[in-house]
Amino acid sequence: MWIARRGTLVALVVVIVVVAGAATAWFMTRTLRRQMPGCTVTGLPSASGGGPDTLLTPGQADNAATIAAVGVRLGMPDHAVTVALATALPESRLANLAGGDRDSAGLFQQRPSQGWGTYAQITDPVHASTAFYQRLRAIPGWQELSVTAVAQLVQHSAAPDAYAQWEPQARSIAVALTGEDAAALACHDLTIAAHPADLASTAAAELGTAALGGRHDPTRGWAISSWLVAHAARLGVDQVTFDGRTWTAASGTWSPTGTADGTLTWHQVPPNTQPSAQG
Repeated sequence: MWIARRGTLVALVVVIVVVAGAATAWFMTRTLRRQMPGCTVTGLPSASGGGPDTLLTPGQADNAATIAAVGVRLGMPDHAVTVALATALPESRLANLAGGDRDSAGLFQQRPSQGWGTYAQITDPVHASTAFYQRLRAIPGWQELSVTAVAQLVQHSAAPDAYAQWEPQARSIAVALTGEDAAALACHDLTIAAHPADLASTAAAELGTAALGGRHDPTRGWAISSWLVAHAARLGVDQVTFDGRTWTAASGTWSPTGTADGTLTWHQVPPNTQPSAQG
């Protein structure tokens, strides 16, 4: 009887230790993740072409926002933004690379020798994105083709199948950054400094307008709001409010804060303010 009870007791202790260890590991992982600057794009249901949440670095989110904004400015449909993101993800991991294979460089690993522009141009995310969409738009019937097929027709990659695996993440990011889904992108633990980049000129180059505040329809408002959050570290933005929800750099999340009236406002860190890590 004692042996049986002792065995049960030992088993119970083992279970407690394992559960406690797992809980500790989960807490430490969650804590470490929250301490690292990053952005989260809410995943879409699989039936909608999405999947789990997508985690991005602030730099990746910044570049993704530029790609999406340029697409919207050029009047490209959301499918085009998905194609562009599904291309940049495997080509550069959404980093503006200084080099690559042969003379490739930039977000899309475009090549000056293939007519994409000068080195300075292809490493300018706005020019690189514009050039990508221009070539995409010139493909007859591209809207009817798969993401992988269109990307390959634009890029002429030696690994054409590489784009397919990135389609779910690209779709989720595109939905967030084009405003199809509300409050779908949030960045946390950012270091916010006084705005080193000019918000008005950046918005004009990427979004096509510097008039961001005021009333907007939901899609446009969330597109601009997500753009501001993705660019928060670069533009010194520490708060964005749209349609009754507010993102702050301090919280790293969107929260209900007022009436859903379609109004967009934001706040920038004043000049000569010391950088501060939020979170």
